[in-house]
Amino acid sequence: VQLQASGGGLVQAGGSLRLSCSVSGGTFSSYIMAWFRQAPGKERKLVSVITSAGITNIVGSGGGRFTTSRDNAKNTVFLQMNSLKPEDTATYYCAADKYSTSNRPSEYEFWGQGTLVTVSS
Repeated sequence: VQLQASGGGLVQAGGSLRLSCSVSGGTFSSYIMAWFRQAPGKERKLVSVITSAGITNIVGSGGGRFTTSRDNAKNTVFLQMNSLKPEDTATYYCAADKYSTSNRPSEYEFWGQGTLVTVSS
């Protein structure tokens, strides 16, 4: 299974970005999909999870600003980020697993390469 994240970039505070993660080589619809982020010098942290049934959970400071969705026909998961803040600056990673909705990165079997989001003040 291969994951390819895209959509990162430089945006001003208050702006929006939409990250995408395309999945190949597996049965996408059966996977739980997650987004994590990692700021320089910090631990990788869970941002969102979407189950195979489409149930979503936004964790931490993204609540009220971020949403996640999936398009099973296109084997793609999205992270819509609005009202971005400088503290959202990080490399964002998508991850997949058949069973886990954990906030621990070690629980996810497959990972994308990351896409950098930089929010300027």
